[in-house]
Amino acid sequence: MNTEIINNAIEAALVADAYCLGSHWIYDEEELKRLDVNWDALNAPYVMWHQGKQKGDFTHYGDHAKWLLEFVQDNMRFDIQSYGGLWLDNMQAYTGYVDGSSRETMEVLRTNPRSNTGSTSHDLSIIGRIAPLLLVSSSKEEFLQQTQTFVAFTHNSPLVLKAAELFASILYDVAQGESIDAALNTLTPDPDLKNAFDAAINSKGKDSFCTIRDFGPACSVEGGFEGSIHILLSYDNFKDAMIANAKAGGDNAARGMIIGMIMGAAGKEIPPAWKNETKGL
Repeated sequence: MNTEIINNAIEAALVADAYCLGSHWIYDEEELKRLDVNWDALNAPYVMWHQGKQKGDFTHYGDHAKWLLEFVQDNMRFDIQSYGGLWLDNMQAYTGYVDGSSRETMEVLRTNPRSNTGSTSHDLSIIGRIAPLLLVSSSKEEFLQQTQTFVAFTHNSPLVLKAAELFASILYDVAQGESIDAALNTLTPDPDLKNAFDAAINSKGKDSFCTIRDFGPACSVEGGFEGSIHILLSYDNFKDAMIANAKAGGDNAARGMIIGMIMGAAGKEIPPAWKNETKGL
């Protein structure tokens, strides 16, 4: 697979996360509509959960994604025991937001330091971090397997693992040259995801704010899965997709990283100013 395409996917996911920092985790509809941010640019965080972060920083999702990227780049392989040790070391020194999946996984590792599975969180966010695994996968089968191993380490939920497999399959196929529409419309979702998948497909072109709010804007796969697919199908321009996703609020960074990595793999242009303002690329 072309390394430039993989790097585009990684970069787009990270820029998406930095862009969403300003409006991340705002749920109130009226507050979102009057939010004092510049939707055409990156912004400092609005909510208290990202205290200490500044414009151009990542949310904790992007920070975690960078740890995986740096591990892969340093080792040119992925194995969960070595990565897990690095992840735990980083978490013990981390000053950013520590979410429930991380807290629960750290507790599992305190009891069993060699565990390869952590929390049973339903959070969508882990899926947007998988693009670096493309750098050390020689086939789609290997990429899908490594995705499952990586996701289960902190989000060992059957539904999250099934959603991760679906998005990983789309990402791989798009990175191999398939269009986003074709990759979405030719796959067969797991039965546990079929109703949500069909609803997402049927939402193409509808008002994104209302659609994402109706699906559910929170952190869980339930709702975030559909919202991510809705944006992927409804927009062909990276900037327009990011703005529509961010304006819907909630866990827009989790959705944004998934949307970003797939649009990046498809070669969609990231606004140069956004790239320049994103720290840590």
